[in-house]
Amino acid sequence: MKLLTISADNPLRAAFASCRIHFVWAAVFSALLNLLYLAPTLYMLQVYDRVVPSRGHITLVFLTLVLAFALATLSLLDAVRSRLFVRASMRLDRQLAGGILDATLARPRDSGDVLTRQAMREFDTLRQTLTGGALMSLFDAPWIPIYLLVCFLLNPLLGLVVLVGGAILLGVTWRNERATKARLLRATEAANYAYVSQEQSAGAADVVRALGMRQAIVTRHLLEREAAGKLQAEASFATGGYLAVTRFVRLFLQSLALGIGAWLAIEGRLSAGAIFAASFLVARALAPLEGMLGAWKSLSQARNAWRTVDALLQRAAPTGMTRLPPPQGALEVDRLVVMKPRGDGAILQGLGFRVQPGEVVAIIGPSGAGKSTLLRTLAGAGGIYSGAIRFDGAEMNDFDLERLAQKIGYLPQDTALFSGTVKENIARFSNYLGLDPAAVDEQVIEASKACGAHDMILHLEDGYDTLLGWGGKGLSAGQAQRIALARALFGHPRILMLDEPNAHLDSDGETQLVDTIRSQKARGSTVLIVAHRTGILAAVDRLMVLRDGRIEMFGPRDEILARLASPQVKTHPATVRA
Repeated sequence: MKLLTISADNPLRAAFASCRIHFVWAAVFSALLNLLYLAPTLYMLQVYDRVVPSRGHITLVFLTLVLAFALATLSLLDAVRSRLFVRASMRLDRQLAGGILDATLARPRDSGDVLTRQAMREFDTLRQTLTGGALMSLFDAPWIPIYLLVCFLLNPLLGLVVLVGGAILLGVTWRNERATKARLLRATEAANYAYVSQEQSAGAADVVRALGMRQAIVTRHLLEREAAGKLQAEASFATGGYLAVTRFVRLFLQSLALGIGAWLAIEGRLSAGAIFAASFLVARALAPLEGMLGAWKSLSQARNAWRTVDALLQRAAPTGMTRLPPPQGALEVDRLVVMKPRGDGAILQGLGFRVQPGEVVAIIGPSGAGKSTLLRTLAGAGGIYSGAIRFDGAEMNDFDLERLAQKIGYLPQDTALFSGTVKENIARFSNYLGLDPAAVDEQVIEASKACGAHDMILHLEDGYDTLLGWGGKGLSAGQAQRIALARALFGHPRILMLDEPNAHLDSDGETQLVDTIRSQKARGSTVLIVAHRTGILAAVDRLMVLRDGRIEMFGPRDEILARLASPQVKTHPATVRA
């Protein structure tokens, strides 16, 4: 299934513009609907002013048939208008869902942007507003002048009642906006934060149980929900108060119109039928305003959702870049600086080095030195950086990052396996891209054999078709690491970046890993390894020692090991370990 996206400077506005035909026809049907809503009023006028005085049974029958036809047409048009809004909602989903998911996945996980992680939920809120009563009221509102005009035609005093009532309701709506805007925004943010927190805890439920944290986590989430609930309650209370005022104004004005009509009828300035017609017209004229106020919470949430989605899509990477050839292994880093997520200091401070094709470089250093951050940044999995990262002389941001990532083999520290089969994980889920299934299977098996995982996979319950849970649930840590390594080798990447690839391997697994690295070096692949255990250093050409985000040493393996072993060099106990 291809992602349906649109090319535009403002994707959200462009997507809504593509639904213009739906909204135009909805506006046309709204005009016809509001004209047909006059049918009961005209029916009342004719019944009380013509049928009753003349005792015209035939006239009553025909008037009733005309009313039935008008109301049936009204109902049909209303149903068609609702379908138009649903179709527009579905069209928006087809055009924007792929882009929103893509932009969400493009954001680094440590960006701290809760709303970004909730972008799809925000988008669904926006779409659902299209199918609710709020939008109906918005489309009905422009036709209020029709009812106002009819009221003035009946009697200027009735028109004045509608005019004053409308002004009061508009004032109440404006005041409601001022009073609830900030509260609704805070409530939405708190609710999104609570949802994200709950999802994270659910994903780590096993650890929560094992550490005896269940009651503590439940209490924490209840407090988060309580905080969000209080904010939502404050906004709802404020909106409810204004809605009560609106309902009072509408009902009072409707009854007032009835009373004024009766008074005018007594004075002989209005017919008996117009008394009831006036009450109906006033109620119908003010109904859209009351409807908008009743749906104000939905409208406000939709507006906030618009801002979130629009900001996310504006940040998305541009498409249509020049397609550079895949890198062949040369890597250059120049004055690389990576800041902490909150911007209060640097993790990496001005790193610079070069790696030639076919070289194997191990990165060592104490915990917190920035080793994993360096590898994540080089692999394109990190956040914003300054300086330059060049592959074969081309800056990383000059590549289409998605295509570049397909030519890089990255093994993260936590393996990060996904819910799906073993084969899908190793294939990087490329089977969803319409590729030849036989070719994908061949590459999956080849990558598994290259890292010695093939036999292990065959011994799983369903082999390559074994279904894994999120995070590789169902596998041991060593098995998950081997499958993640096979995923890194999938597609014959010329650059491999492995973060502690032997952390969960036994001695046999580590020996196999060393053989794998040597075979990749033999075929000309560049390999960067974050290492804590020295067993893997047998396959390394050069060593890089990081400390406090800076390169302390970088050179040939034996030379750096000799310097580290020298009593004149003060080493951290966690720099290397057996």
